[in-house]
Amino acid sequence: MSLIPSFFGRRSSNVFDPFSLDVWDPFQDFPLSTNLPSSARETTAVANARIDWKETPEAHLFKVDVPGLKKEEVKVEVEDGGILQISGERSKEQEEKNDKWHRIERSSGKFCRRFRLPENAKLEQVKAAMENGVLTVTLPKEEVKKHEVKAIDISG
Repeated sequence: MSLIPSFFGRRSSNVFDPFSLDVWDPFQDFPLSTNLPSSARETTAVANARIDWKETPEAHLFKVDVPGLKKEEVKVEVEDGGILQISGERSKEQEEKNDKWHRIERSSGKFCRRFRLPENAKLEQVKAAMENGVLTVTLPKEEVKKHEVKAIDISG
């Protein structure tokens, strides 16, 4: 749930979240012209793929809603500096010359979400799986080293 209301019809992530690297585009949903070709008027809901990030004692879990996409259409990458990038593309359905569309609500287009990972994530052990339109990315956590407290005798 967003703490900041959207002025352009797009639900943005929490702007106070230091781990979210989503870039706000003020013109993303702004209608510039009604004479644009149909390819330029594609719906872009997939461009704002919804992601849940949960931290358990063992791992960081990302769940991404990507209904209708195959695993080949989604890419999961970990960049230097601990950046997780999840991207993909849903192709626009081919229009046949004799087709008459009554409603187009399903989205098409590209999406890309980036997250700065905490230092305790084991970047070399990332795993991803897709089932029933939900991509699950698992990043195991390093064991937190407990700080040893040593008592110091006070002389005098």
